[in-house]
Amino acid sequence: MNRRDSIKTIVISSLASGLILEGCIPREKEMIYENVWKYKYGRTPEELQRDLELLNQVFFSKKELHSIRVLANLILPPTKEGTIDQAEVPEFIEFIVKDSPSYQEVLREGLVWLDEQSNQNFNALFVDCNEDQQKSILDTVAFPKDKKSKEEIFFSTIRNLVITGYFSSEVGINDLGYKGNQPNIWDGVPEDVLEDHGLSYDKDWMDKFVDQSKRNDTAVWDEDGNLIS
Repeated sequence: MNRRDSIKTIVISSLASGLILEGCIPREKEMIYENVWKYKYGRTPEELQRDLELLNQVFFSKKELHSIRVLANLILPPTKEGTIDQAEVPEFIEFIVKDSPSYQEVLREGLVWLDEQSNQNFNALFVDCNEDQQKSILDTVAFPKDKKSKEEIFFSTIRNLVITGYFSSEVGINDLGYKGNQPNIWDGVPEDVLEDHGLSYDKDWMDKFVDQSKRNDTAVWDEDGNLIS
């Protein structure tokens, strides 16, 4: 058993004593096992148990989730770096509304409003309209004034959730090109940046502080504070 499998076993074992696993049939345990590991992200056993309860509940219907998926793709269209489905944004929103019930009424009523507007204007459900028709509806709520209507609050809310869900996923982070803290070689400020600010390095110093062959050497100064090496 490798280290990853060992950690999985520890996590599941910590939950096994909880009531949530009591009476589960093997397939249910397998599903819970998969969900726990997927959403573990440093959770305590108590937090994991709560997450499991939420993961095994359903709030949005399949129709509502499809509407969310279509809407999310309008907010963040697919690119070669990633898609809404790859980032599991609809599933993320489903989890969030169960974790924070204050979102539920806003989103559910907003989805109903989308279909009402689509039926009134185009005699079709929102998901069945073409993209131009869908965008024409969203344009009426995408740019709110100081005082937001319920529909504008709905769109702002779901737009924030879509963006959060996508860019907090592995796909979204890769899309951003975020690399985190990584060791690299410092060659000084790029020449084009220096030129933009009307600056340049003193050539006499260049070999002293950007000579990569000496990057592991300890700097040495003389008694007057002059850099020797």
